[in-house]
Amino acid sequence: MPVIAPWPAARPAPITTGREDTDDAMAAGTTVDHLTETYRAHYRSLLGLAALLLDDTASCEDVVQEAFIRVHSARKRVRDPEKTLAYLRQTVVNLSRSALRRRILGLKLLSKPMPDMASAEEGAYEQLERDQLIKAMRGLQRRQREVLVLRYFADMTEAQVAETLGISLGSVKAYGSRGIAALRVAMEAPA
Repeated sequence: MPVIAPWPAARPAPITTGREDTDDAMAAGTTVDHLTETYRAHYRSLLGLAALLLDDTASCEDVVQEAFIRVHSARKRVRDPEKTLAYLRQTVVNLSRSALRRRILGLKLLSKPMPDMASAEEGAYEQLERDQLIKAMRGLQRRQREVLVLRYFADMTEAQVAETLGISLGSVKAYGSRGIAALRVAMEAPA
């Protein structure tokens, strides 16, 4: 058999002190309709305010939407309809600051990338090549080795090499050309 709940007892009429009338009048500006009108009228200006504080459109839109949600949730605290827009502006500013703080914190907490380091295999391969180059350089004639070292390792011009070694510019070119050819042969030869 279904249970039928009794009619609720009649409640006594509330005692009015006149204060509720002023509260209702003051709270009239915080209705959902007023907030909706404020949204329609000031969304773009609040988006512009957020854009001055943040750098991307998506974050600006998120901040403005969140500001309207928070003001909607706290609309009973905003009693003066003229202060709704000011409250929204302050909320946009505060949310923008929070978004920037989160970004900065996120950047600080990101792990710092390791410097570009060669793998162990690459390092071993480079060492082998370096050893092979040194061995090949030792196999060159003295003048060829001197010209190549001064020209490519000391980064001197051909004229500077000629002056340093006391030989002609043509000799520098000849020794350099023959030295490079000899190095190619030595480096391509199986070890």
